[in-house]
Amino acid sequence: MKMTRIFAAAIAALGFAGTAAAFEGEQHAPHEHHWHHDGPFGTYDRQALQRGYQVYQEVCASCHSMDLMRFRNLGQRGGPFESEAFPNPNDNPIVMQIAQSYTRVWSDDEFNDDGDPVERAGVPSDPFPAPFPNDQMARASNGGAMPPDLTLIVKARSHGENYIYSLLTGYEEPPADVTLSPGQHYNPYFPGGKLAMAAPLADGILEYADGTEATAEQMAEDVTTFLSWAGDPHMEARKQMGVMVLIYLLIFAILVYLAYRQVWANVKH
Repeated sequence: MKMTRIFAAAIAALGFAGTAAAFEGEQHAPHEHHWHHDGPFGTYDRQALQRGYQVYQEVCASCHSMDLMRFRNLGQRGGPFESEAFPNPNDNPIVMQIAQSYTRVWSDDEFNDDGDPVERAGVPSDPFPAPFPNDQMARASNGGAMPPDLTLIVKARSHGENYIYSLLTGYEEPPADVTLSPGQHYNPYFPGGKLAMAAPLADGILEYADGTEATAEQMAEDVTTFLSWAGDPHMEARKQMGVMVLIYLLIFAILVYLAYRQVWANVKH
C-alpha cells in the first residue's frame, strides 16, 4: 500500500510538471531567490524549517494535504525537529506532542456503545491528517478546484522553490484585458494567470514561535523551505556522501599517479 501511494504521488508529480511546462510560455518567469540549501554544500536552515512547518500547519493544512508525510519524519535526521538527545523520532517529545494534538479513528469497523467510531490520540507513525475526507468535499470547498497535495509540490513544479515562492508572493490586480470568474484570483506566475486559491499569506496573520517577524515574504520563504525539505528530506545526507566520494576519488587518483611514477621511474625513454 505504501509503495502504491508513493508510485501514485510520483505519477501525479510528473503530471504536474508536464502541465507547468506546457503553460510556461504564458506565465511570468519566477524570481531567482537565494536558498540556504542551494549548491553542493547547502544545508536546510533548521529555524526556517520549523517556521515553515508552522506556516503549513496554521495556514496551508486547512486545504492542502501532505499524504506521504508522517509525524515522525519531522524528527528524523535532517528534519525540522531533529534532536541529538532523541535520535529515534518516535521518542522525540516535540514530535509526540504534535502527533497527540490530533485525534485518530482507531478502526473503521470498531464502534462504541453509541455507534461512534472509537478514537485515539495520534502517534508519531501516523500520517499527516487530510483536510477533507474525500476529493468531492475538497472540490466543493474550493470552488470546484482540487487543492494539490504538497508533499512533492516543489519537485513537481518547473523552477521548484522559485516558482512556489513567486506564486505565494505574486498576487496582484488583474490587467484590464483579463476577466475573472467568481471565486478566481489573478497571479501572473500561475499557468494561465487564474486560480481558485486566494492569496494565503499576509503580514502578521500568525505569530512565529521564535519571535521572527511574520511578513508575507518571510512566511513564503519559510514554507517553501519546508516544502523543499518534504520533497527531498535526505538531501543533506546525499550531499555529504557526494563530498566523501569526491575526496575518496581524489586520494585514489593521487595514489594511482604516485604508483605510476614508481613503476615507470627506472624505465628509459
